Amino acid sequence: MPSVILERGRKKRLEHAHPWVFKNEIARVEGDPEAGDLVSIVNHQGRYLATGYYNPTSQITVRVLSYEPLEAMDKNFFAERFRDCLEHRERFVTGGDAYRLVYGEADFLPGLIVDRFGDVLVVQLLTLGMDRRREEIRDALVEVIGPVGIYERSDVSIRELEGLEQTKGPLYGDSPRHVVVTENGLRIKVDIVEGQKTGYFFDQRENRAAIAPLMTGWGGRSGITLQEVAAEQGDAGTAVMKPVNKSGKVVEFPFWDGATVLECFSHTGSFTLNACKYGAKKVTCLDISEHAIESARDNVKLNGFEERVEFVVDDAFQYLRNQVKGVEERTARAGGKGDTSKPLTAGGGRTFDVVILDPPAFAKTKNAVKGATRGYKDINLHGMKLVNEGGYLVTASCSFHMRPELFLDTIKEAAADAGKILRLVDWRAAGKDHPQILGVEEGHYLKFAIFEVRSRTQL
Repeated sequence: MPSVILERGRKKRLEHAHPWVFKNEIARVEGDPEAGDLVSIVNHQGRYLATGYYNPTSQITVRVLSYEPLEAMDKNFFAERFRDCLEHRERFVTGGDAYRLVYGEADFLPGLIVDRFGDVLVVQLLTLGMDRRREEIRDALVEVIGPVGIYERSDVSIRELEGLEQTKGPLYGDSPRHVVVTENGLRIKVDIVEGQKTGYFFDQRENRAAIAPLMTGWGGRSGITLQEVAAEQGDAGTAVMKPVNKSGKVVEFPFWDGATVLECFSHTGSFTLNACKYGAKKVTCLDISEHAIESARDNVKLNGFEERVEFVVDDAFQYLRNQVKGVEERTARAGGKGDTSKPLTAGGGRTFDVVILDPPAFAKTKNAVKGATRGYKDINLHGMKLVNEGGYLVTASCSFHMRPELFLDTIKEAAADAGKILRLVDWRAAGKDHPQILGVEEGHYLKFAIFEVRSRTQL
């Protein structure tokens, strides 16, 4: 087998489980490997370190597959790895038939993503080494999982760094465009052909369920309390506990104690669905994409939540600014400022008990971090201004280059500018079907936080 000999002065990342070898870390190559071939990786003293696949076109020239000699990336190799992946998900992912089955480097299969949607699989081949084993991967998945269909979604720009074209299409069997799966007890319709990436984002599964405590306990703020009410004729007993408003009337709406919620960047409406499941009174589901809102609308209908959800197709940045401007105008008028004879210039002015911000990655490269920081500060500043006093801001970042410290510092600066004090209630990463290898920082991309929002002037 050909060998890649590493530079003497390189950083010892490989010895700390990082599976990438960069071009500038290689002293020389012995043998004549073709792109995609397996190579042994040895240090400058000739000591074997690992086996990986080789691509001289890529800056990540070798990606590690094994820390012991490996003869071939054949069907049996993939089948063994897939069984390990399945065992992990069956142990840790409960209550659904959909999850990330293979998560690249974290499952010791760099460059390969497989998402499971019931009996349909969606595959991404991100590297040349995996692209060359398309048939072996397909056959091993059929053997281990037994799906009715496998669909490829390798229509991602990262392939171009490997000298590959973007591609998508069926790999095996019958892959319908739409599949319905279960997550957190909710039914979700996924577009595997035209949806973003593989059609759905599994990494926030546990985080979506984490909003449950925020969804109830709000009725008292509007003067609704549980009181003993005389039983109606035919009911057993003399009195029953019912919600009663300040006027003494019984409130019949079953979600009287629920939160008002705004979900921005909703995609398929997954946070909206969880908000409704856990008792939200009213949810505003917003995305700039009409296709995304149609998907969210389908999912809301599928779960019977239509009466509690409104849909907005708009740019989240602009929507948040308009609402804040409306709040500020109304506050000024309530304080005796402004000309009340003229209509409000802003069309917004709504506030919410819970605001959820789950944007796409703003920083896909190091060079984009500065602009991304401005974007995260903007949405969080305006988002927290729309949270009712003592309510909650739920915010996330899936940009790897937006490191956790920078993300929290950015939110802290936004809070200072907004005159808010934030109390951190929950801090999370990606779910259990997205394991992380210690030492591989690139896998630590998702940041998820829940903050209680208070105003400095009211403390």
